[in-house]
Amino acid sequence: MFKLIFIKELKEILQSSRFTISFAVCSLLIILSFFMGAQNYLAGKAQYEAAKQENYNQIAANTEWMSVNHSIMLPPQPLMALVTGISNDIGRDIEVRGRGELSAQNTRFNDEPIFAIFRFMDLEFIFGVILSLFAIIFAYDAINGEKVSGTLKLCFSNSVSRASFIAGKLAGSFAGLSVALIIPLLIGCALLPVLGVNLTGDEWLRLGLILISGLAYFGLFLALTIGISAMTNKPSNSFLIGLVVWIFAVLITPRASVLISGRMVEVPNVDEITSEKNRYRFQLFADDRPKMADFSVPEGTEPQQVMQEFSKYMSELSEERAKKTEIFEEKINEQYINKRRQQERLALSLSRISPASVFSIASTELAGTSLGLQNRYMDSAQDYQQVYNDFMTEKTGTGGMTGFRMIISTDDDSGEEPETIDASELPEFEFQKATLSSTASRSLLDLGLLILFNIVFFGGAFFAFLKYDLR
Repeated sequence: MFKLIFIKELKEILQSSRFTISFAVCSLLIILSFFMGAQNYLAGKAQYEAAKQENYNQIAANTEWMSVNHSIMLPPQPLMALVTGISNDIGRDIEVRGRGELSAQNTRFNDEPIFAIFRFMDLEFIFGVILSLFAIIFAYDAINGEKVSGTLKLCFSNSVSRASFIAGKLAGSFAGLSVALIIPLLIGCALLPVLGVNLTGDEWLRLGLILISGLAYFGLFLALTIGISAMTNKPSNSFLIGLVVWIFAVLITPRASVLISGRMVEVPNVDEITSEKNRYRFQLFADDRPKMADFSVPEGTEPQQVMQEFSKYMSELSEERAKKTEIFEEKINEQYINKRRQQERLALSLSRISPASVFSIASTELAGTSLGLQNRYMDSAQDYQQVYNDFMTEKTGTGGMTGFRMIISTDDDSGEEPETIDASELPEFEFQKATLSSTASRSLLDLGLLILFNIVFFGGAFFAFLKYDLR
């Protein structure tokens, strides 16, 4: 009997006008998101290569390594364009020095501020917002609609168990509506290599997990809506309740969790931290003023030697201040990062009562665009900073520090132009990409929660229908 109910429901969905409209809309949105994602990735890649080349051109124009200003950039990744997460919100460029605090500048919205208002239409948005709403539109009258039309009583005039009916109803609805998703998803995946976006095997597996989690997210809203339909007598009531649940799950709960965590865990803002660091630097410089006034050299020393000794003395003071500042900033930054991550963990934990948040967290983790992206970028930059410091120390003896420096030049009567430096000698920056094993382990909890939500909502719909009045 389950098979008959399943086939009946599947045929009704595939032959309905709602399915035709939904299939057309889903196909358009999903294929468009893949197409736009591919175009954004290719444009970002071209921009990254151009910015990287411009940086090297500026370096190659110098004749001394001591005059070099070097920047590293966040390289674009294909999955970042399909599930953007925070990839467009964090700074992409970091000016690297031998020592000191690193800061990322220039987000995607610096170049295209219009997207800061309307954001990007990626797979997370399509599954999280649009398709979850489609599940409600399709299933709000799954049970009470048949009761109103009289087909429910007619169906149970035969030897049909309630368990077989509700199970076939759920399975047939999910199978029929999945067709409207799977076909355009496969077309979108096939478009990527055609458009010139070549994913690695690791990235294909991660994309597959994202799509599976999206289908699971769609399925839980379908089961939830059918359960609501089995607890109400009128389709209008079930649609209204489903819409209210959707608003709280998708729009309110994720934002409320951030507000609550912000109240429970106070994190100092960036301006306060910057002000505290500046006060410490000014204090160190003020403490060094008497030492500068005490500088002296033996009488009869050559003027050039005096300048060299003074430059050396000031460099030593600057180096000492830099060490003290670095220790102080590390302490302040560690306290700030610990507080911020505590707040983030609390916000994510609270938001997981919403399946929309669970899907968002899982998909961004798998795409490598979660909060961990910023941490990986900064960790990679700090590792590179040490390599760059060693390189600049070898070249200049100063490690690329920007402190007090006095350069004494002598006239060159040879008439020859000084040679420019070879920018290709610079060590290459390597970004720590997200791997399948790391992303899968971090998203395991959320993937499990998606499965748990499906089981809970399916069970709720099942038990609700067991008590449903068929008359």
